[in-house]
Amino acid sequence: MTDTASGPSETPNLGAVIDDEVTAVDVKALSAFGYETRYRLVRLLVESDGGLRFDEITPHVSISDSAVSHALTLLADAGLVEKRKDGRSRSYTPTERAEALVAALDETR
Repeated sequence: MTDTASGPSETPNLGAVIDDEVTAVDVKALSAFGYETRYRLVRLLVESDGGLRFDEITPHVSISDSAVSHALTLLADAGLVEKRKDGRSRSYTPTERAEALVAALDETR
């Protein structure tokens, strides 16, 4: 009698685990964390209560306003930050994904 318990029907669908679209989204988010300034911006927003306006963010980082703006745009494109127009300024809030990633890093340190 052949043992079928470990046959092909029991093998998990590994292709679903490495779906190209999911992988691209995840790598984009993780890549955004790959630079110290962007990581600091995400952590700052996660630790804030309800997000921050642009002018509240810039005093906490030692780069130009245009570099902060560029970093925040990259973070928004990666799905880690949401931005909204707030009068003449913009406000930034962390996404649930950003909060979860920061929490995971904190819990595993």
